[in-house]
Amino acid sequence: MEQIGYTTQPSQLNAVFAALADPTRRDILSRLAHGEASVGELAQPFNMSQPAISKHLKVLEGAGLIERGIDKQRRPARLKAQPMADAVKWLETFSHFWSSSFDQLDDLLETLKNEENQGEPS
Repeated sequence: MEQIGYTTQPSQLNAVFAALADPTRRDILSRLAHGEASVGELAQPFNMSQPAISKHLKVLEGAGLIERGIDKQRRPARLKAQPMADAVKWLETFSHFWSSSFDQLDDLLETLKNEENQGEPS
């Protein structure tokens, strides 16, 4: 039975949000936005081992957010933007809600400001 107003989301979207939930993985993606990097290069700014970074890379790879190449003995990781673009597209479905919420807040602040100005002696 399908519920009204609910749509089936691709399972990839769940994996993307799960991968983005970790701050280390977000930092890794930020680094990869500047170009490909090896595990060793990615591990440098963190206080963790290369195997720990490799585990994070596997999660990111499983979510489709990165891909790993082979360059001799080096396996550089590089960012793949499409899964993140799909997540942004999904989030944009809520932009109307955000806009109307901000508009309501603006109206409330304007009302409070007017009430405050009316209460001041002239």
